[in-house]
Amino acid sequence: MLKPVATTGSSMKISEAAAASGCHLETIRYYERVGLLPRTNRLTNGYRDYCKDDVAKLRFIVRGRDLGFSIEEIRRLLTLSASTDLSCLEVDQLARQQLAAVRKRISELRRMARELEHTIESCERRSCGECSILGTLQRRTKPAATHMPLRGRLRVRPPHATQRGRSVATSS
Repeated sequence: MLKPVATTGSSMKISEAAAASGCHLETIRYYERVGLLPRTNRLTNGYRDYCKDDVAKLRFIVRGRDLGFSIEEIRRLLTLSASTDLSCLEVDQLARQQLAAVRKRISELRRMARELEHTIESCERRSCGECSILGTLQRRTKPAATHMPLRGRLRVRPPHATQRGRSVATSS
C-alpha cells in the first residue's frame, strides 16, 4: 500500500507534484499518457490538480524506474501494492528477475570495459589511418544477434525528460 505524503494542502499543481515526488513534470505527463498514472482532474484555470496519493504513486514509480523496472512491471507492482491481502510472491519474483537482469547487465558492462581498456592500450596514437581504436570498431567480432546495446531495459523515460540535471535513458 502506498503511503500518503505530507504537503501544505490537498491540491497541487504539476510543478508542486514534481517537486514533492522528485519526478520531472514532463515525465509526469508521460506517465499519464501511458496510463501508469491516472489522468488528474483539471482546475477551472486548466491546471492539473494532484493530491497526496498522486505524489505517493509518483514516488513509487520513480523508485521503481531507478531500480530498472519496466513500465509494465511497475504497472503490475502498482496493482499488487493495492492488493494488501494477496501474497507478495509475484512481487518477489519480479524483483528477483530484475536483479538477474541487472547482474547480467553488469557482467556485459565489465566485458565491454575490458575490451575498451585493451583497445585503448593498443593505440599507438598515430594517424587516424593507423588508429587501432578505429580499426577495432571496423572489425566485426560477434554476430549481430548476440550484440547487447549499451542501453538495456534498465530505464524507460520520455526522450525529453531530465531529472535533476541528468539526461534520462529512453529505451525499452
